[in-house]
Amino acid sequence: MSDAQPDPRTEAEPDTDIPVSPVRLTAVDRPGQPPVTPELVDLYRGFEQELLVPLWTEIGDLMPTHPRPTARAHRWRWNRLLELAGRAGGLVPVGRGGERRAIALANPGLGGRPCATPTLWAAIQYLLPGENAPEHRHTQNAFRFVVEGEGVWTVVEGDPVPMRRGDFLPQPGMHRHAHHNAAGQPMAWLDGLDIPFQYAVEAQFFDAGRDTLDEAEHATPDRSRSQRLWGHPGLAPAAQLGPRAGTPLLCYRWADTDAALTDQLELERAGHPGTVEHGHALVRYTDPTSGADVLPTIRAQFHRITSGTQTAPHRETGSSVYQVFDGSGRITVGDRTWSVTRGDLFTVPSWQPLSIRSEASASDSDSGALDLFQFSDAPILTKLNLFRSRTESGPKDAKDSR
Repeated sequence: MSDAQPDPRTEAEPDTDIPVSPVRLTAVDRPGQPPVTPELVDLYRGFEQELLVPLWTEIGDLMPTHPRPTARAHRWRWNRLLELAGRAGGLVPVGRGGERRAIALANPGLGGRPCATPTLWAAIQYLLPGENAPEHRHTQNAFRFVVEGEGVWTVVEGDPVPMRRGDFLPQPGMHRHAHHNAAGQPMAWLDGLDIPFQYAVEAQFFDAGRDTLDEAEHATPDRSRSQRLWGHPGLAPAAQLGPRAGTPLLCYRWADTDAALTDQLELERAGHPGTVEHGHALVRYTDPTSGADVLPTIRAQFHRITSGTQTAPHRETGSSVYQVFDGSGRITVGDRTWSVTRGDLFTVPSWQPLSIRSEASASDSDSGALDLFQFSDAPILTKLNLFRSRTESGPKDAKDSR
């Protein structure tokens, strides 16, 4: 009797991990498909059993002629978000486990997931007077944008950074950070992260930090150490130059953003170039060490649209979230149109045309214009050579760029 063992290459046990195949194939009688025969039906049953899907049944979904986003254009009202966040402040503590009192936007096209778009996470975060949000770090790139209020300091790698109306505060991944509210009133702000993207590619990590901050980190300086090193236009500290995974400037002040937008429009009025279209000033937040986007996966920009201006329809691959900083107007995304006012948020799915009409005035805007903060996933698509944009100047006049 032979002692030889079966060759595992030829007598492998059947895979029993999937008792019922999730693959379902139906032979259909239509142009571009093979004739429906018993042999074809039997072939499809074999494909199902072995977890296989033939391209000829799926090519219309897998390779459409243009993006067909699952996310939808949607608007969230800031006053309603603020009301609900305030109610949460009285019911939900901040601490380990929950980590943050942050309430995420859930796009209606994404099945209830806490995602504003397939790649972007946006939330309102709310901190009561005297509260601390505990320290942690994560691979997700993040930022905070303040539409109103002040009194909270975010502490990044031990550096307390003040947060005030109009400030944009980027947070590259894996930097330890916490928050503390030194004011006598609550404060809310917009959080943005690339959580859905990192979740989809299964590359995310999270580390809890210390439960409490030391006395020095509870300081409330007017300028952070980051601001003192990197907050000088066109000037960089020679001792700190070198490759980085994101901007070292932890706060882009509203005074600088406002001045840049104002100057663009004043140059336009004087007959000089500077705006992206008539009545539409646009600035991009950039890394002072490279001029690139502030974060590897997130582009942040700020728009100022003069009252009465209607922007040309514009499309981009990838998705964006906008927040109204000041003013009012009418937003059209695809076949959806809304009125918006200060704080309101809305999403623009991939390749959906966006057009904006400013209806701002001195009564609802400090600048007299419609001011909009925008963040998008453009850096991801650019790195993959997938970013395209198109501005339609008229029915037969369009510009297309990649």
